[in-house]
Amino acid sequence: MTTFTLGPEGTFSHELALKLGCTSIRCTSTIHGIFSAVAQGEGVGLVPIENSEAGGVGETLDGLLRFPLFITAEMYMPIHHHLASLVPFSRMRVIYAHPQTHEQCSGRLEEWGLPVIHTSSNASSALEAKKTPNAGAILSVSAASLYKMPVIVPDIENNASNTTRFIRISRTHASGKGAQKCSIVIDPDTDRAGLLHDLLEVFAKRRINLTRIESRPSKRGMGNYVFFLDSAWSPDTKEALDELKSITAVKELGCYRTIEVPP
Repeated sequence: MTTFTLGPEGTFSHELALKLGCTSIRCTSTIHGIFSAVAQGEGVGLVPIENSEAGGVGETLDGLLRFPLFITAEMYMPIHHHLASLVPFSRMRVIYAHPQTHEQCSGRLEEWGLPVIHTSSNASSALEAKKTPNAGAILSVSAASLYKMPVIVPDIENNASNTTRFIRISRTHASGKGAQKCSIVIDPDTDRAGLLHDLLEVFAKRRINLTRIESRPSKRGMGNYVFFLDSAWSPDTKEALDELKSITAVKELGCYRTIEVPP
């Protein structure tokens, strides 16, 4: 089975695929490209969905809303960022970084005051920095090694416990065996007082723990939102979803297990 990840080689997504023992890995330049390939039946995908420092990954949330795909597993990966360069820090004039990486390292970047140019991935940051005089890039240790860029300043993330949650996406549901979490998208067709209360009450009265709720623009105009909800799996999950569907439109993204990421 082919696994699609954000590329080129050296991204955290690619590193995760290697850690999980994926044997057939294909890199795409965008998260949208991963969703498109999986939707066409070319394999499964590994995509970041949220970070403990920077929050939700918009492109992944939009992909889950747009494509008829399901979440079949989740993984949590510790994330450490390093400033790498072919020149000493004193000669550095610009830094390349992915937008999420920038946000996760905002403290040190603001302290340094150097211009930051955004790229499509950490690996792309390395490639751009290598061809730009007096440039640096924010990379993982594996990417710095892969692209032969010495680490100048290690561990520049804002939080030492920085973690990214990844999901595996597929055209088919997970088997449901050993499921630990369930995910849905709620798309309200009305705007009224108490709507969100009524939606959440479906879970609260069954004592189903909601582990995450995030709003996202529906793309249908200002003030129109959809809600992404994650909940702990429960024997009452199906009953709760059936009641929820009687109130509003719901897209089920699946129930799935957590996979431990090897060191």
